[in-house]
Amino acid sequence: QVQLVESGGGLVQAGGSVRLSCAASGSLFSDLTMAWFRQAPGKQRDEVAHITTGGVIVLSDFAMGRFAISRDNAKNTVYLQIDSLKPGDTAVYYCAGRKPGFGNPWVWGQGTQVTVSA
Repeated sequence: QVQLVESGGGLVQAGGSVRLSCAASGSLFSDLTMAWFRQAPGKQRDEVAHITTGGVIVLSDFAMGRFAISRDNAKNTVYLQIDSLKPGDTAVYYCAGRKPGFGNPWVWGQGTQVTVSA
């Protein structure tokens, strides 16, 4: 079972950038599809982006243009870069990983808070 630990969140001014990191342990990282989700207060958890074992990237519509996901298999880490931050990006950002294939569940990290001040 993979364990995931996010870092890099905090309080950021609108227009700034942040890079979130998610370190994985306990499983073969390169065999996992990795994703970032976010959940704003009172709202559902939404997928931001995912990156497959082969490096294929899928971004949600709202994430196009300002968000970038990447992975470093040598460091067992997945990243989320967010540029031109907006107050609407304020949320808890969760890292998740799962084995490819239909029905495999996501394993979640504990989340990292990103707060964007106007």
